[in-house]
Amino acid sequence: MEAPTNRRDDPRALRYVVDHLPPGSRINRQLLIVNRTPEHRRIDLYPAAATLENQRFVFGEGRADNELTSWVTLDRTSVELEPWAETRVRATVAVPRAASAGERYGVIWASAASTPRPGDSVTQIHRVGVRMYLDVGPGGEPASDFAIGELRPARDPGGEPSISAQVTNTGGRALDLSGQVTLSEGPAGSRAGPFAVTRGTTLAPGESGQVSARLPAELPNGPWKVEVALESGRIKKTASGRIEFPEAGRVGKPASGLSRVLTVWTVGASVVGLLLVAGLVVLARRSRQPSRRPPAGRIPVRH
Repeated sequence: MEAPTNRRDDPRALRYVVDHLPPGSRINRQLLIVNRTPEHRRIDLYPAAATLENQRFVFGEGRADNELTSWVTLDRTSVELEPWAETRVRATVAVPRAASAGERYGVIWASAASTPRPGDSVTQIHRVGVRMYLDVGPGGEPASDFAIGELRPARDPGGEPSISAQVTNTGGRALDLSGQVTLSEGPAGSRAGPFAVTRGTTLAPGESGQVSARLPAELPNGPWKVEVALESGRIKKTASGRIEFPEAGRVGKPASGLSRVLTVWTVGASVVGLLLVAGLVVLARRSRQPSRRPPAGRIPVRH
């Protein structure tokens, strides 16, 4: 329910705990716990470890711990909630002064066990959590960035088409990629989409991977203009090119005429934009100033 003031326009920081902290600092984050069942529930709360493996955010088993979990405390480790009730819990992250630089990963879990039935030896554990991406180090936060590479069409053996995009994390923070694919300028000027990119791809700094979107099976082979728009937090990029889908069970040729567009939604970018607008205003005002006699020896030039 809270995010750093400099990340209030960052969708990831509103969903997860995403922050950069110097050693010796401390933050608090408020979490909302909701019982969305018609039964009374006891909900256990605890931090647990997570890692980045094979382009995925991987949760540790049970209450597995790591360095980050040792820095996390909760003001309550369990809550009792009536049907449809809710409550708030505060998590505190205290980074030791001797902590080394680097990004750590974890989860704050809310876990509830099913009510055992007579003669049933199986207990179901249901849990939901909030991811943690905490970068530690002196000075400013490492920049987040990524590059979109090859776009490639394919059809599976059943004839369902897909588009995959190669992505490389070129920044210093982990990325959670989402986005969409749009097709235009197809047969008879047809358009299709947008189609959502399959979620779940998380790239560590320096890691490369693929994101993909599945499309309707009846989609003709083309040719098409494809546009892939991807984002992670405030970083948004678009790549487009020309493709043609192959026959069923094959991978097509990569997109030709690839072009890329970058949009970075950060405080710094906003400041640059304001400075640019201010500069344009100054230039506009100067252009409306009455003309003055040029200094001796100079020839006026009209544009």
